[in-house]
Amino acid sequence: MSAHVLDVFMLFGDSITQGAWEPGRNGFGQRLAHVYARKLDILNRGLSGYNTTWSIPCLEQCLAKSADKSAPKLRVLTVWFGANDACIKPSPQHVPLPTFVSNLERMVDMVKSPTSPHYSPETRIILISPPPVNTFQRRADLESRNPPLKLDREFETTRSYAQAVRDVASEKGVAFVDVWNLLWEASGQNEQELSRFLSDGLHLNAEGYRIMYEELVSTIAREHPEVHYDNIGYVFPA
Repeated sequence: MSAHVLDVFMLFGDSITQGAWEPGRNGFGQRLAHVYARKLDILNRGLSGYNTTWSIPCLEQCLAKSADKSAPKLRVLTVWFGANDACIKPSPQHVPLPTFVSNLERMVDMVKSPTSPHYSPETRIILISPPPVNTFQRRADLESRNPPLKLDREFETTRSYAQAVRDVASEKGVAFVDVWNLLWEASGQNEQELSRFLSDGLHLNAEGYRIMYEELVSTIAREHPEVHYDNIGYVFPA
């Protein structure tokens, strides 16, 4: 067994979170693990292929019960979904927009609601919007497969799910990282130029992760400076 030494910074999401340590991408999980070394343990709880509906039972297992005083404290929780929920029918990953909203609200309430068995008022929650989809890249990737597949995502649909994440963050009073608009503006509002930040029209490449990571760290510094890595001391002395 590993003793509880460090508190936790948990990354919860889909494949874009799961891939946060993928070699060659300089992902945000890898970079967080570096700057929070000896301060907080960065836990990857990314679930490739999952949508919010499938992820809720997993989050219930990933969060300790409030009554469990031996568990490490969850200091920061990022929640990054929407890329799969925004799939178009008949994809089994599709989650209707109203359901997506209620699922995100439920995830936040698991931590913030005093009636939740996982209530953790000291946890700082950060919601992250899905990136824009480059349908040109995505279509080419799917059509190159054997057998070829049809396009499963639409640009405007993903935009609406990104906006929903912003709305939930505002309603629930939690921090928000707007990856959709960050990458859209960085591309010059040109869908095909999104290939500079996406490896296959859906997943972030190294440059996409760089932009996301820098905005995440800026958001922590602005909204929750008490858990910024510069403001947390080493658990073991230098």
